[in-house]
Amino acid sequence: MKIYATNIVRKAVLVIAIASSVSACKVNEDDFFELPDRGGIDAAALFDAEGSTQLHLNRVYDNVIPQFIYQDNVSSTMSGRYGIHLASDENMFPAGDQYARAALGLQGSLGNHDVRFAGNTYNHASGGNKYFDIAKCNAAIKFIPEGKMSDAKKKEFLGQYHFLRALTYFELAKVYGGVPLTLEPIDPNNITVRGRASARQIFDVVLSDLDKSIEYLEGIVWQDANGRGKIDKLIATCLKAKVLMYWASPQFNPNNEQDRWVTALDANKAAYELAYNSGKRLVPNYADIFRLEGSANTEAILVRSYSSTIERRGHDGEYRARPASAQGGAHQGFQASKRLLDAYPMKDGNPRGSGAYAYDEVMFWQNRDPRFQATMAYNGSVWPLDGNLNRRQWNYTGAINESNLRGVYNKRFTSITPPTSVRYQNNLGGNGMDWIELRLAEVMLNYAECANETGDLATAKNMVREIRKRAKIEEGASGNDYGLGAISSKDQMRELILNERMIEFAFENKRNSDLRRTRRMHLLTGLMETIEVLLVNPPSGNNPRDKGVLEAVDANGVMFRDKLNIEDKATYTKYFQTRTVSPGNYLPYSVPEFHYFYTFHNDFVNSGIDIQPTIGWAGGTFDPLAD
Repeated sequence: MKIYATNIVRKAVLVIAIASSVSACKVNEDDFFELPDRGGIDAAALFDAEGSTQLHLNRVYDNVIPQFIYQDNVSSTMSGRYGIHLASDENMFPAGDQYARAALGLQGSLGNHDVRFAGNTYNHASGGNKYFDIAKCNAAIKFIPEGKMSDAKKKEFLGQYHFLRALTYFELAKVYGGVPLTLEPIDPNNITVRGRASARQIFDVVLSDLDKSIEYLEGIVWQDANGRGKIDKLIATCLKAKVLMYWASPQFNPNNEQDRWVTALDANKAAYELAYNSGKRLVPNYADIFRLEGSANTEAILVRSYSSTIERRGHDGEYRARPASAQGGAHQGFQASKRLLDAYPMKDGNPRGSGAYAYDEVMFWQNRDPRFQATMAYNGSVWPLDGNLNRRQWNYTGAINESNLRGVYNKRFTSITPPTSVRYQNNLGGNGMDWIELRLAEVMLNYAECANETGDLATAKNMVREIRKRAKIEEGASGNDYGLGAISSKDQMRELILNERMIEFAFENKRNSDLRRTRRMHLLTGLMETIEVLLVNPPSGNNPRDKGVLEAVDANGVMFRDKLNIEDKATYTKYFQTRTVSPGNYLPYSVPEFHYFYTFHNDFVNSGIDIQPTIGWAGGTFDPLAD
């Protein structure tokens, strides 16, 4: 269906934003000026010069490349509705975000006015309006070829702009399916664009842009010192492979057309081989993935670069992961749900309760996939911070020096050596670690999924096997094969891969998209739960009881609890008990099936003509999958 509309883009008159930083990986500067496009004259002149083009490109990077997780979850972004797109069964984030709860049906429900991913604040700030980002790309793609730069430089810039436009439209398609499609600079005197194109049309544009990006960036090599985060051929190739996997997945392919999976397999095989031939390798130690940066991180493919010492280049990720006893303020998004804790297999790769290792519900951390130890800070576990390699984390209710207690914390995104400043305040500080949006492990699991869906179980296992080897999972007895030996069918492997993604990408904001892409979100049942650690004999009146015993300090200043052998069950259970809790008395998960494609909010609809709501939503007539 073709719909003509004067839509929300009327609010998005083309703004050419010039950032104050030259490098595309140094883009968190707020000082910039606006140069309106008056019939293309000013814009055309801007794209004659490398310097002004680079400055313009910096701002597009700043707006388009995803930020460190939870940096976007503020009231000024999407009117505070960003939590809708972070909601999943992985963590306890919904307990602190009403829109995440509504998205999962835990409390309330979403209405037509709630989803604001496309943006409705009508400014050019990051997260303000996706169509401003698209407009910037459209202007560059239109005017760079007409400008005075060398052909080589034109291709270098165009390759990046095509990628950034593709990524923006891809993210919009993941949320809405079909969206308004505009590929030309916007004339402020005649702002008329087509209404919602179908999902197929959007994917066609995204793939075309990525093909151009791959072509234009052939042979372009960025140096880490001044080019970290810039788009290259490998990044564009890997995104194209991911896009094709999405197009083949149930969200967009409910009838499971096999030719889509075959096409996706070819693209993902090519992406993996290019990554490998480009020197990409899994980082040997899983815990180091978000501790190594630049050329030292052989796994990172697409990153957003940060710095703790350059103004407006930091983030608060370190603070959000740490406990109060280590200068932190643990974010609920970094608190594991019981489902995530249970998802980790045992040391031999087999699910809990099977294989060579017995599972103990009380001593739940024992004999688990080593990624569990690298990720979860459970009560009494070793969590090196601030240079203390023997530091232990205590999570029992009332623990000294703790507030905002969690039954389990997330170790990822924290540094062993003390950062310049744990907090990102006054536009400085934090640990400066890069956000890794795409890494080799994801390319491998994407390849594994496509291989499995086309009947190549061996290749699917090969990819997962390499990831499990890196995780230090044991091969096990003959036939165990890192827990893969019992897998003999496509259905079994499909379930294993989805679970593997949940573990491998814990707290990396992949779970929401995976549940939607595979149409598993509406199948979630049960309660949102986590764990709580209690003292067997908690304080009573003026008697501290077990708390006093555990926190008593010896002559060397060491607390009694830090000398406990928590691996001995009798010792552990003498002082601690763990229970499963569902905070807030929320309802069980209940996601309507029509939520796989959200609808545009009322401001978007009312500012346009015939911007039809998505089927399933109030007044919905637009089918995103209809050609």
